[in-house]
Amino acid sequence: MAGNKIGKMFTITTFGESHGPSLGCIIDGIPPGFPLSTDDLQKELNRRKPGKSKYTTQRREKDQINILSGIFNGVTTGTSMGLMINNTDQRSQDYEKIKNIFRPGHADYTYEKKYGLRDYRGGGRSSARETTMRVAAGAIAKKYLNLKYKIKIRGYLSQLGNIPCKFQSWQEVENNDFFCPNIHQVPVLENYMKKLKKEHDSIGAKIIIIAHNVPIGLGEPVFDRLDADLAHALMSINAVKGIEIGDGFSVITQKGSQHRDEINKKGFITNHAGGILGGISNGENIVAKIALKPTSSIGIPGNTINNLNEEEKIVVKGRHDPCVGLRAVPIAEAMVAIVLMDHLLRYRGQCSNDNLLSKKNI
Repeated sequence: MAGNKIGKMFTITTFGESHGPSLGCIIDGIPPGFPLSTDDLQKELNRRKPGKSKYTTQRREKDQINILSGIFNGVTTGTSMGLMINNTDQRSQDYEKIKNIFRPGHADYTYEKKYGLRDYRGGGRSSARETTMRVAAGAIAKKYLNLKYKIKIRGYLSQLGNIPCKFQSWQEVENNDFFCPNIHQVPVLENYMKKLKKEHDSIGAKIIIIAHNVPIGLGEPVFDRLDADLAHALMSINAVKGIEIGDGFSVITQKGSQHRDEINKKGFITNHAGGILGGISNGENIVAKIALKPTSSIGIPGNTINNLNEEEKIVVKGRHDPCVGLRAVPIAEAMVAIVLMDHLLRYRGQCSNDNLLSKKNI
């Protein structure tokens, strides 16, 4: 299986399955000499880990990160960094009864048709459990970007089902189980999730990620456009079905006179483009939005087939997220950080001018 690697200068290769003994990754391209510890990574992993809320899967994983290489005396050495997390709370028996049945909405059918076999335990490699290593790698990128260039990457839940979460405060995002930026919406979300749980159903969500203080010049104008690479990275997250940069699909009803970001001597007056022009960052905040589908593993009977092409009914039991969007914020932040880190190192390699990277406005 190919496609386990992302990046050109800052590269992450992940391995492991949902119910395997461990998950891990190899990171190349980390600049030497900047301070890094397991605490830096663990802090981000704790934001994502399962079992931290009654509104998410009750699989209990500590997600304790182990750094195997690439650090000496508390700083990065510039060599390959190996990371690993052990799985400790698998319940593979939950999948025994449906191991020969294709779960609708999952990768079961396509995996088996392509490879001729599949790991039926929680989806194996296609499980969102794989994203632990993305968050760990993203934590390294987030720290370096902030420490060296004061770039800050933050996200929040902007909509759950038909409930909008109007932005109120970044501080509130970390104060509740939903990454919701509005304290007044939290009780509404709680009541909705309780009702959803009783119905044995699931729901989709929308998340907004904003990268602050991004310098001008990241990205290439053709195939390696910054927005294209962000879309690639964000779409690779399990359950993501839609990406918007800046105004996204709202541009359909906008006129050119409305959408264009006019410029004065202080910089851009608006940011409809979401911080990217011609595939290159323009110094404004980068704004990305993702839509996540509802979880397919639910307790409501559905139609499917088995591996003998016989029709069956299926009810998926076990521990599943009723809304994957509730844990996706740190994952999306990590993927944006990984892309920005990669393009920043590519910029330095091509243009060799950190002075330009320090300029906020044109």
